[in-house]
Amino acid sequence: MGSRPPSSGCSKPPAPFYRPRHPERTALYRLLEDHFEDYVLVHPDRYEPRWGSLREVVRRDVHAYLACGRPMGGFARIRCPRCRAEHLLAFSCRTRNLCPSCQAKRSAVFAEWLTEHVLLDVAHRHVVFTVPKALRGLIERERWLHGEMAKAARDALGELLAEAAVEPGGFPGAVVSLQTFGSFGANFHPHLHVLVTDGVFTPDGRFHPVLWPEEAELEERFRRLFLECLERAGRLRAETRERLLGWRHSGFSVKTTQRFVPGERARLERLARYLTRVVLAVGAVELLAGGRVRVETAPDPHTGRSSVAMDRLDLVHALCQQIPDVGMHMVRYYGAYSNRKRGALVEAREVLAAGEAPSSASRPDDELLVPTDVALEDSPPPAAPGSAEALRRQAWARMLRKMFEVDPLLCPRCGVEMEIVAWITKPSVVDAILRHRREHGLVSPFEARAPPAA
Repeated sequence: MGSRPPSSGCSKPPAPFYRPRHPERTALYRLLEDHFEDYVLVHPDRYEPRWGSLREVVRRDVHAYLACGRPMGGFARIRCPRCRAEHLLAFSCRTRNLCPSCQAKRSAVFAEWLTEHVLLDVAHRHVVFTVPKALRGLIERERWLHGEMAKAARDALGELLAEAAVEPGGFPGAVVSLQTFGSFGANFHPHLHVLVTDGVFTPDGRFHPVLWPEEAELEERFRRLFLECLERAGRLRAETRERLLGWRHSGFSVKTTQRFVPGERARLERLARYLTRVVLAVGAVELLAGGRVRVETAPDPHTGRSSVAMDRLDLVHALCQQIPDVGMHMVRYYGAYSNRKRGALVEAREVLAAGEAPSSASRPDDELLVPTDVALEDSPPPAAPGSAEALRRQAWARMLRKMFEVDPLLCPRCGVEMEIVAWITKPSVVDAILRHRREHGLVSPFEARAPPAA
């Protein structure tokens, strides 16, 4: 159940080494722990008339976040084979757009996978699509419309790039990240970050650069396609669509922010992390007196302010609105980067590079490369070497080594890789083990220990 520090027989621990986090010490955690149930009680009267009933996914994810990284929510027992020191490694909640730790790890895994296994070595552009405030409330109430917004952006890019290409039948590759939050207090601001090829591919695998379209032309094409989509879906009347099309300042925006030349993998990986970043950083929240909270933000371009003070329940509501619906894909792949076309296109480009006929050897299954719901801290029992499960389970330790130069499974006393000996999820067993450790004063080798005089 635990291990007291051995008196001898182990070498000095390597440094740096992994230390578990303590989410319960953060202001963000205390905000949700202390006020979420109050938020649930007032939601019908205070928030439901405008935003609709409280979604079940919100309750589930907030409760999961409050158990994230804490042993009472379940843990893995890991043991050093040399000194027999034992540690409890708490499970992660793996919620989306809520837990800063899980989202940061998911973002790192996604960025590495995207640059290594999806993006081809051609020029790319980063494009941001936004819609007017008049439509944001509609998307907030009906989340599936955010996906229709992504399709409109895909079609606008695909049409204009294909028209600009010399070769007929060309298609770009695009990765679209659906973001719901802005910079000021986690306000709901649905927009799209698109990483798209700076040209088109033809079915034979050749890439054809094109003259990039004007932003105004791309914006107008996107605006018309999305408004037509809303009208077809019965969410916009024809006269409203015509009125929006007649606005001098449409409220729609398309900005091409960066261009990436072939070989800029490090820059692309940083951008990919940004596309899937956390809603609020851990240190961005400060609890104030009188039921208020301060949120650190990016500088407001109009006022220059870098913080927002608001009611605590309003911030809880803003955070809950960022949680996506169950099953909603927040990153989507189109054209050359879609699952349907990616494998065939990669094979065609390999043939072009090799100058020979396609090999009859079978290609690895694309699913082996997809980090869907990566097991971060709570890896299940052993999987077959090389399988999709095995690849996903390696992601957490690999990402920590990459980002922080530490290995979470290395024994800090011996430097030997620790072994997972059990997965503890049953509440009665969890309580018994934690009680045993408290009663016997058992110390984790990962935790910092107080000085002898303390």
